[in-house]
Formats: sequence, structure tokens, C-alpha cells
Amino acid sequence: MDHTAALVSLATSVPSHQFRQNEVMEAARVVLSPRFPQFDTMASLFANTGIRQRYGVKPIEWYMERRGWPERTEAYLEGAEALFVDAANKALAQADLTAADIDTIVSVSSTGIATPTLEARVAGRMGFRSDVSRVPVFGLGCAGGVSGLSIAARLAQARPGTNVLFVTFELCTLAVRHDELSKANIVALSLFGDGAAAAILRAGDGGQTRVEATGEKLWPDTLDIMGWSVDPEGFGVIFQRTIPDFVTANMGPAVTEILGNMKLSPSEVDRFVCHPGGAKVITALERALSIGQGTLDHEREIIADYGNMSAPTVLFVLERARARGLPPRSVLTALGPGFTASCVSLRHAA
Repeated sequence: MDHTAALVSLATSVPSHQFRQNEVMEAARVVLSPRFPQFDTMASLFANTGIRQRYGVKPIEWYMERRGWPERTEAYLEGAEALFVDAANKALAQADLTAADIDTIVSVSSTGIATPTLEARVAGRMGFRSDVSRVPVFGLGCAGGVSGLSIAARLAQARPGTNVLFVTFELCTLAVRHDELSKANIVALSLFGDGAAAAILRAGDGGQTRVEATGEKLWPDTLDIMGWSVDPEGFGVIFQRTIPDFVTANMGPAVTEILGNMKLSPSEVDRFVCHPGGAKVITALERALSIGQGTLDHEREIIADYGNMSAPTVLFVLERARARGLPPRSVLTALGPGFTASCVSLRHAA
């Protein structure tokens, strides 16, 4: 019997408020340019992301007022609960399961603080059993979609026949800042959107798409590349190095090393499914992975339609790749705070 975890279902969700990229840029200009005359010099960042539109949990007017921790947390709890429930219910429906069939819940988020955590807050609304195992994970950032899927797959494999629900939800727009005009802040304003993804995994009864292997690489002395700072106003984004340059220099050897630990080589991968951090990151990934420019077409489509939603984004890419037909072997990749590369190898039977 095959005890590798099968990907039983995969679903995504976004909030109802849609923002066109030029609308976000103009809102940012209204808020920032009176205090920061150099804003117009930096506004070109909005045009270089490859983003047409994205989604937020609040109407755009909400973001134009200065907010502190209490208001951000209230918005996070309300928005994250709604996204969790919607994505999870879609995944359950696809798998022909109910919430009472779920044995383990892995929830991944890095854009808000909640204690009790989200899966407990929505347990009554969802109908989870009282003996369900809860595994909330915080701090994985953009790598959370791949790392969270890896954690869920290993938990499913450890208890064959049980159903593991993995949900990742990020409300990146709530980190918008009015108090600083830095390149990192403008990059965040130009990139971030909100969204969620959910998957159900089960081992022991086969499955069309299986998690073949997982792996990560943590680089030493790279804590400054990406993360959050915390102050009375809320989270502040940390981008201290140029991520596309880091990707170009380091991602290829890292993926080769991770695949080697899986007893695989890059030539055995039919399709890379990557977290699309932005247009320049996608181009850098194609160069680093030695695949043709333009190969990461689903990634460009997702960043254009949704922006960078952090952890869920790569699962939006996977959802689109599944809909159009997965090849025999796909490898999911994402980079996140740490600085860490995370990979999951999927085997698909047509």
C-alpha cells in the first residue's frame, strides 16, 4: 500500500474588495506625497510588478486612514475567519467530506496575531470535531504555502487514512504604513494582496496527485532579507536586500541540493510551480532554475490577477496548473523569512 500523502482537494479564496493597480497607486499618492515629495520618484515601482489587480479585506478608503494595532487586529480576525471558512468549505466540498471528517488542521499565517488561533475561532461555525488535532504555524511568510503543505503531508503520512486539512490565509494589505516612505514600504504597497488557500491530504488509499518528497534550505546570516518589524502601529515590512539578485545567485544551487536529498535531479522535474513574488522575481527564478524565459506562465498570470498574497500565492499557481493538467512530476518552490527555500515534489498520475 502506498503511504505517501495524496492531495485530495485544493481550493482558493479572496475577499470581495478588488483594487486595480493604478487605483492603489493613486490612493498611495494621496496619502503619502503631501509628506514625502519624493513619492513620485518611487511610484514607478507600481508599474514594474506585473500586477493588474488584487484583493483586500477592507475597501480602499479604510487603508487611507492611519490604523494602529487594535484596528488592524480586528480587521485581521474578521477577514481571516471569513477567508478560512470559505477556502476550507470549498476544499471539503471538492473532497466530498464534511468538517467532522477532518482529523488534523494545519493553519499557516504570518500577517496577524490570534490567540485562540483561527481554526479554534471558526470550529463551531465549521463543525470540526472536539477531538480534532490543531497545528497552527506562524512566521513562515511567503514560504508558508509550500512549508505548510509539507507539514500537512507528513502528518497525513504519519497516520494513514486520516484527513488533514491545510489552510493558509494572509492579509498582507493590513500592513500598509502611512508613517514611512522607504523603498521597502513602497514595494509592499505595490505588491501585496489578501487571499487564502485550503487543501485536504490523506495517505494510505492512493490518489492521483501524491506528495513524493519535501525539503528546505535555511541560509545562515540572512535574517535581514525579509520579515516583519513590530512597533505600536503594527507590522512593518523588512526588505533589506534585493531579492531578485539573491534568487539569481542562490536559488539554483539550493534547489539542486534539496532535490539531491530527495534522490532527484533538476532534469527529472517536468514543471516548477513557484511562488511569484513579483515580475522581477519570476524572471530571476527562470534564470536560476535554468528554464526558458516565459516558462513560468501560470505564475505571471496569478501575480497579475491577485498580486503577492504571501503564503497562499503558490497554491493559487498550483490550482491553475492542476486545472490545465499537471505533468508526471512537479516541484513547488517558495522563499520566505529565515531566509529559507522550501520545496515539495508532487507525482501525478494521468
